Amino acid sequence: MSKKCKRTLTVVLSVLLALCLLALAAFLVVTHDWSGEPPVDVSGCTNPYISRTGAPMISAHRSGGGIAPENTLMAFRNVVESDFHVDIFEFDLALTADEELILLHDDTLDRTSNASEVFGYSGVYPSAHTYEELRQLNMGENFENAAGETPYRGLRGEDIPDDLRVLRLEDLFDFLDGYGEYRFIMEIKDSGERGKRAADEIYTILTERDMLSRAIIGTFHGEVTEYMDKTYPDMLRSAGVMEVAAFYFYSLLGIDQPDDFFHFVALQIPDEDYVIKLGTTRMVNYAHRHNIAVQYWTINDPDLAKDLAAKGADAIMSDYPDMICGLFE
Repeated sequence: MSKKCKRTLTVVLSVLLALCLLALAAFLVVTHDWSGEPPVDVSGCTNPYISRTGAPMISAHRSGGGIAPENTLMAFRNVVESDFHVDIFEFDLALTADEELILLHDDTLDRTSNASEVFGYSGVYPSAHTYEELRQLNMGENFENAAGETPYRGLRGEDIPDDLRVLRLEDLFDFLDGYGEYRFIMEIKDSGERGKRAADEIYTILTERDMLSRAIIGTFHGEVTEYMDKTYPDMLRSAGVMEVAAFYFYSLLGIDQPDDFFHFVALQIPDEDYVIKLGTTRMVNYAHRHNIAVQYWTINDPDLAKDLAAKGADAIMSDYPDMICGLFE
């Protein structure tokens, strides 16, 4: 090999090594919490979703879907009549064919119910059927308890109790009226025009019940977010996907923003997403400096829940709210 070739190879290898080291450094930056910051003082924050008790608020994710069939009235009853306390209920909303708002986490009803059996096909979307048609379903069909049992499988027709049928938002609110003033985290599942109509319906229901301040609305659909900002600026919402990404880099780089820069009141995020570490004191502190609450999902690990609480998390969303509550009593 000539001297010229050796020099060229040395340069190429050096550049590759430098790029590898740079990539490793970038990976370490986004996957770890290097800030070492203590939580900031939140006594001056006005956002009611920022916790001032020294412990996070507890949210029943999918209404406590780990301990009862998710998003059913049975699950809500299981929580409100228990010996543990939650502050917030989290659930998702979708429009039926006749535009009733029902609680449903997935895009389809297949995973949680016997929809494919009842309607004769798989991939059953709520938008394809009316509310009354969906009332035929057993929403506890595939629930599995801690012992690995499926206690509600096989219930059909009149044997399905009302609290295991598809649940409308208004019926949920009617039920909870007698149990205190809970707060809510709601996600709009529909996109496009249906998503906008879902936002219309949510706003109408919340204003009629004087509940606007008790609910934070989120969506993964940018066009629905824009519609809410334009049409219902007084409706509280969480950050969208791109807003979370931008917020992360603002916090990472220490880029300050004016008070009116952010249009959301909460970040609803996982501890980690696509190797990016979102569960950091730096992220929480940056949010609190801008009067924004930080609510983490779906935290079913007690050690992780305690770690996020120590970093200043305002809410922990869990499928097992009974277990999470026991950590902070």
